Amino acid sequence: MIVAKLLQVALPFLWLGMIAAISLIETPLKFRAPGITVPLGVGIGRLVFKALNRVELVLCAALVATAFVSAGSAGSEAVLAGVALLTVFQALWLRPRMDRRVAARSAVGEAPESSSHLLYIGVEGVKLLALPLLGVLYCLQAFG
Repeated sequence: MIVAKLLQVALPFLWLGMIAAISLIETPLKFRAPGITVPLGVGIGRLVFKALNRVELVLCAALVATAFVSAGSAGSEAVLAGVALLTVFQALWLRPRMDRRVAARSAVGEAPESSSHLLYIGVEGVKLLALPLLGVLYCLQAFG
């Protein structure tokens, strides 16, 4: 039970750090590197975000598993449920949709306009706010 509580506190902050490092630091800087073209940067981004989404699904599953072992408050469980839904939506529907659009654009040189990228950024923003909240809520429950 103590391990579950420690994981509940630590995992949201680990996850937050990963999103911040990739979405807020690596992604914008990648396009400023010498010799990086937009197609090359997009290709790198596709690989990086696919890997990030896989790790996020593992972290999400671990947090959900800890909730079965050490139930939190209604507030923390609601935040966890929201983060879990956003993560599954982003990893299993939104990012693959964006990948298909990039592949179509590469094949024919054009693709229809899409708001998927802005939606992805919005979901990342919500997770950047929700994950520290989740970690604090679990911390208060464990040590408060």
